[in-house]
Amino acid sequence: MPGPSPGLRRTLLGLWAALGLGILGISAVALEPFWADLQPRVALVERGGSLWLNCSTNCPRPERGGLETSLRRNGTQRGLRWLARQLVDIREPETQPVCFFRCARRTLQARGLIRTFQRPDRVELVPLPPWQPVGENFTLSCRVPGAGPRASLTLTLLRGGQELIRRSFVGEPPRARGAMLTATVLARREDHRANFSCLAELDLRPHGLGLFANSSAPRQLRTFAMPPLSPSLIAPRFLEVGSERPVTCTLDGLFPAPEAGVYLSLGDQRLHPNVTLDGESLVATATATASEEQEGTKQLMCIVTLGGESRETQENLTVYSFPAPLLTLSEPEAPEGKMVTVSCWAGARALVTLEGIPAAVPGQPAELQLNVTKNDDKRGFFCDAALDVDGETLRKNQSSELRVLYAPRLDDLDCPRSWTWPEGPEQTLHCEARGNPEPSVHCARPDGGAVLALGLLGPVTRALAGTYRCTAINGQGQAVKDVTLTVEYAPALDSVGCPERITWLEGTEASLSCVAHGVPPPSVSCVRSGKEEVMEGPLRVAREHAGTYRCEAINARGSAAKNVAVTVEYGPSFEELGCPSNWTWVEGSGKLFSCEVDGKPEPRVECVGSEGASEGVVLPLVSSNSGSRNSMTPGNLSPGIYLCNATNRHGSTVKTVVVSAESPPQMDESSCPSHQTWLEGAEATALACSARGRPSPRVRCSREGAARLERLQVSREDAGTYLCVATNAHGTDSRTVTVGVEYRPVVAELAASPPSVRPGGNFTLTCRAEAWPPAQISWRAPPGALNLGLSSNNSTLSVAGAMGSHGGEYECAATNAHGRHARRITVRVAGPWLWVAVGGAAGGAALLAAGAGLAFYVQSTACKKGEYNVQEAESSGEAVCLNGAGGTPGAEGGAETPGTAESPADGEVFAIQLTSS
Repeated sequence: MPGPSPGLRRTLLGLWAALGLGILGISAVALEPFWADLQPRVALVERGGSLWLNCSTNCPRPERGGLETSLRRNGTQRGLRWLARQLVDIREPETQPVCFFRCARRTLQARGLIRTFQRPDRVELVPLPPWQPVGENFTLSCRVPGAGPRASLTLTLLRGGQELIRRSFVGEPPRARGAMLTATVLARREDHRANFSCLAELDLRPHGLGLFANSSAPRQLRTFAMPPLSPSLIAPRFLEVGSERPVTCTLDGLFPAPEAGVYLSLGDQRLHPNVTLDGESLVATATATASEEQEGTKQLMCIVTLGGESRETQENLTVYSFPAPLLTLSEPEAPEGKMVTVSCWAGARALVTLEGIPAAVPGQPAELQLNVTKNDDKRGFFCDAALDVDGETLRKNQSSELRVLYAPRLDDLDCPRSWTWPEGPEQTLHCEARGNPEPSVHCARPDGGAVLALGLLGPVTRALAGTYRCTAINGQGQAVKDVTLTVEYAPALDSVGCPERITWLEGTEASLSCVAHGVPPPSVSCVRSGKEEVMEGPLRVAREHAGTYRCEAINARGSAAKNVAVTVEYGPSFEELGCPSNWTWVEGSGKLFSCEVDGKPEPRVECVGSEGASEGVVLPLVSSNSGSRNSMTPGNLSPGIYLCNATNRHGSTVKTVVVSAESPPQMDESSCPSHQTWLEGAEATALACSARGRPSPRVRCSREGAARLERLQVSREDAGTYLCVATNAHGTDSRTVTVGVEYRPVVAELAASPPSVRPGGNFTLTCRAEAWPPAQISWRAPPGALNLGLSSNNSTLSVAGAMGSHGGEYECAATNAHGRHARRITVRVAGPWLWVAVGGAAGGAALLAAGAGLAFYVQSTACKKGEYNVQEAESSGEAVCLNGAGGTPGAEGGAETPGTAESPADGEVFAIQLTSS
């Protein structure tokens, strides 16, 4: 017998330890109440499984104890205060074991609860019907026997993966086992061949176990839809023995149509149909064949089955025997005048009619006798047979042809005496002879020439026209006939009978005629283009008769048209409009004299000078037929009188032409210089611009941009760019002229910097002049002034380390082609102070005399004007105004006379103090 599990062993060891501790502390325990305990108190065991129960007490010395249960036991282990027992093959849904001990004359009890569960190992879906009609309900039933407890069970009915219904059994008694789920489902078309199944789920997760699930085997449902109508049967009413006729059976609204069955039969004979499907429609087609044994009325049946249901339809079909009538001739080929018998018969029950004459009674033959002639050749005989079948008359007929042998005949209907064909298209010559056997026909010219190919398609040519003899021959004789062939063709206009070009001479008599070829002979008429009058007979030629004429030839086979150009020639003549008597030639235009002359053929024109400079000179003409003797180019044409002579083969004429010459305006550098210079202050005049040309051009000049103001004297503001335009009747010419305004020099500014300099310090003199052309700057310094520095353009004079020798008068002079202007500035050194002053005219002259002998002249450009006089101011460190504000007008003077220098008189005086350190 197997021992307790390791878990149970650990439990027992724990109990022994607890008992040991209880013995050591018996005094404390004795104070507590005694109890019995059963572990596990509640257990859930799979049906047929086993379980260990542990029964224990805290009684120190229990008298006895035990475990009461109806379940089978497999082993027991004991201790002083505990009992362990294994229960096996537990199958009861629910049991309550009792643990008890006897202690101190009391019974201690502990009651437990053991429940079993069973997995859903069997899930059964009740079988489905073999076929289920669409639109009707069917039942789905699922059984899960033994599974439980039922309260933890859930059943689900599925269509494929789609859930149809789901039910749980919560609240069922704990002892309940097994479950069943039933649902009513409406059958649909889409349920056809769908799988239905049942899913059982036992959820023991709330009890510490897992989820047990199982599914039934799927069951397939087959649904069907069968229309209430019977099939449609299409078949003939009658079927002749030995013949085949199609039979068709159709039924619509079948689902699923591919699984429907079809049964077709004719009497006892089963037919084998060919079934075709179109959606929910079924078409079964078979071939019905009747034999002599089936003669009479038979039943044709069609049965369509689907899903255990069937639809059928029946039709009656009559099988009959009706042989074709037999038509005979005593002699199919008989010579003319022979007696021939014709008879017809069609069986025992048929009534025959020969050539509209019926037999006396059904089943008897009909006969006809005749003495044949040539008109009976190829005569057809017709026999009709009628048979009554089931109230309907069926008919069959037969025909036969009689051949009569006779000699050939050529009549006008089959071989006309006259043939008329159009030329070109292919034709077939038919000359047929009547006769039997069929005669052969041969047509040839009587002289043994050309032979006509009878019955063959060939092109028609004019060479076939003529008379032919046709002969027809067979075994009974021959016939001869003469025929005439006429070939017609459309008119033709060639260059011989109707030339393309005709030339007439003005004043003569002429006529326009064209000859055309064609059969039948064509009629020809000529009409001038744009007019309706037909040209007929001779006429007196005038120029208006020239032009294009449309000649047209017409016959029954068509028409031909041709354009005839009529040219009327005449001698030359001049018109004033085409060749003017006076012509003005414009120099440089490149134009030639146009002298147009009227004449046919086109005259040759030549214009030659008759006097003066143009004598003997040929005038160039526009006309391409002008002469080139001593001709001039358009650039050197000489005016004068010219004689123009026009000549063609019908005469000549002369005209006098007076030629004059003119030219368009022309300006160049000599008549209108592109650069002109004015002097400021001079009297204002117009630009020097003139132009050559005939007639004399008019010249106007205007300033570009801002317009020039009208003033008496030239100002600097008159400088700029002018556009001069010369105009006459033959055109314009223009030139752009740049005007510059020059003026005399003026020293605009003479200044010292800085205003205060200590001895030994630096100072700079700046001179700025205004002039055009630009002025040259020159300086004159006091004698003994050394170490002077000049800028590159001489506009600045610099002193580094000022000393007493640098004191004195400095002069700046500006010079250009229009004069000279100078200004002076005085620098003085007194004691420790360095003074710079601008003196008046008298002081400047004295300083100039004292400093004669040493001068520096430097040239530069002009600057602004200004004068400074530096004088001594012992107690001042700033520049002060010595004489107040304002200056005399003479202080701004113009160019000075030789030997003098301009300086301000009673002008402003400024002092600049230079202090020492």
